[in-house]
Amino acid sequence: MSLPASGLPVGRGLLYLIVAGAAWGTAGAAASLVYRTSDLGPVALSFWRCAAGLVLLAAARLLRPRPRGAAAVAPAPLGRRFRRALATGIGLAVFQTAYFAAVSATGLAVATVVTLGAGPVLIALGARLTLGERLGGGGAAAVAGALAGLVVLVIGGGGASVRPWGVLLALLSAGGYSVMTLLTRRWGREGGADASATTVSAFAVTSLCLLPFAVGEGLVPHAVDPVRTVVLLGYIAAVPTALAYALYFAGAAVVRSATVSVIMLLEPVSAAVLAVCVLGERVSVATCVGTVLMLGAVGGLAVAEARGVVAA
Repeated sequence: MSLPASGLPVGRGLLYLIVAGAAWGTAGAAASLVYRTSDLGPVALSFWRCAAGLVLLAAARLLRPRPRGAAAVAPAPLGRRFRRALATGIGLAVFQTAYFAAVSATGLAVATVVTLGAGPVLIALGARLTLGERLGGGGAAAVAGALAGLVVLVIGGGGASVRPWGVLLALLSAGGYSVMTLLTRRWGREGGADASATTVSAFAVTSLCLLPFAVGEGLVPHAVDPVRTVVLLGYIAAVPTALAYALYFAGAAVVRSATVSVIMLLEPVSAAVLAVCVLGERVSVATCVGTVLMLGAVGGLAVAEARGVVAA
């Protein structure tokens, strides 16, 4: 089950995306612990997450063995690589920054539902129009089930407030995420795209975009427990950033865009599990129902993706 342009088996790509989605969900819990022990703001946290993740990714790229012979992939021309890095980095910066701004404007629940809910819809439409990828009846049902599960999971407990400006920011965030996903898929189909190089260059551009805003917010935090804060920042940079985004860019290049967007909805599921197990939040009926719906949709799409590749 492989896509000839990239050589990565689709089954492995699905696994990469599942691990990335689960890892993304741990970032929220770790960030909440950082906020409890320091005065670091969300934009500054995002900058340090990207900057430290960039260092780890660059170091891993330098240390990994170079493929030779048939396993080596001819690099794309320099101009094309620069345009890809710029587009991916700006998309990632818009995705993260607009989401944090939406959380501030309209609250976590509504910002999460609008951003992650609009993402699969925009990606499915974009993939149909620009990549010719058909979602199909089963895929549409899976997306609908995932979105229903997301709404139940995030706002099922009530207390959400909707503000138009925050909704617009969340839609902007979803747009950045959609563009990033669609471009990664297109480049994977064209071939000559190195997932490792794409990830490193994207984080370099994103760090530069976030730096001036982070400076304005305050780069150096005042922490009650500096050692714990540094350890938490190191975890955020290593697992839900360097590892997760490396797996995301590799998997998104070989898996259909709509499937990618639904699998990445594992992020709120993972965050909900951690909120109960680590942060001591109570288990609600909405949490259980939303989790079951979303896991069912992710599993169904993953199986359909694998069967489709085998049939092809």
